[in-house]
Amino acid sequence: MSSQILHLQLTSMQLPNAIQTSAVGKGADDFSQIALSSQTTVRAGCDVVVHPPEPSEIVLHLENLGSRMLRLNVRVEGNFPAEWCRIGMEGYELAPRSRMDVVLYFQLPADFFETPELGTGQSLILDYHSRIHVNYTEEGTGRQLVETAGLNLYVRPRSLYPKFLPAVYREVDFIGRFLKIFEQAFEPSVQTLDVLWAYLDPMTAPQTLLPFLAHWVAWPIDRRWTLERQRYLIRSAVELYRWRGTRRGLRLYIHLYTDLPLDEHITREVDKHICIEEIRGEGFVLGNTRLGEDAMIGGGRPYHFIVRLRPQRPNQVDEQLVRHIIEQEKPAFCTYEIYIDALITNS
Repeated sequence: MSSQILHLQLTSMQLPNAIQTSAVGKGADDFSQIALSSQTTVRAGCDVVVHPPEPSEIVLHLENLGSRMLRLNVRVEGNFPAEWCRIGMEGYELAPRSRMDVVLYFQLPADFFETPELGTGQSLILDYHSRIHVNYTEEGTGRQLVETAGLNLYVRPRSLYPKFLPAVYREVDFIGRFLKIFEQAFEPSVQTLDVLWAYLDPMTAPQTLLPFLAHWVAWPIDRRWTLERQRYLIRSAVELYRWRGTRRGLRLYIHLYTDLPLDEHITREVDKHICIEEIRGEGFVLGNTRLGEDAMIGGGRPYHFIVRLRPQRPNQVDEQLVRHIIEQEKPAFCTYEIYIDALITNS
């Protein structure tokens, strides 16, 4: 690849683990004809391995050995689609006794192995061969010359298993491609085990697994709840059981449904978005009761409480569902009232 005027040198930025000499598939013409099955084709030139969709680079080093300015034009001809390769140049002129680096960027589509367009009897082409042509014009003389270099492009899926083999076996390309078959079969199961925690968390588990997780905590699936609310309720089921029949448990349940704040930092109950007030009183006790303040003529309502909700946005609270929650959570002997304040908007 040397010349009296222009010297070429190719350097791959990704070093392959194996010498890529095997070829699979059929080409369209003599230039792209590739050997099948047990045959191998060896092409002289620089080798680059591409793992879709990861990018790969090759640096073309150019050196002007002459005494005149050279005007350059670099192009790549091969049996792969032109959009796979981009050429980056520092300029189009190379001064005498100076050097220039041209970068060739290769990147294949992410679905290269998933959606191949193959005809009947054809196999997926994995080995591509091309040549880099550097056309240059010598300033002053007008002479037009060309230098070429071979380039072999090998498309391989990224594989994990060869790294567990001794180095001597990693040097055989066939072994890497053969192990990839088993990797594609077993790796999904291995990845599932690595993220098993996500399958057991109601917030990240697949929707089809939610009934199973709900059964674990004996939580009934109610289709009136949205999917997001069901996830919150299943995750909080044990805590809801722990506080069932208490004001804290009822407030938490309503919070999980309506998304109204718990307001734990607010001391006064009447100032909270979910206000639950208990009606308390000693009744009529002679000598201790003040009419109009702590006594009620005609009797009171023992074990009675009032729920007042203050929504923050329209349609945030469904009264029928809130009543269902209260009926489910309150002690059987308690009575209650519910009020939903009107939403105030600034016009």
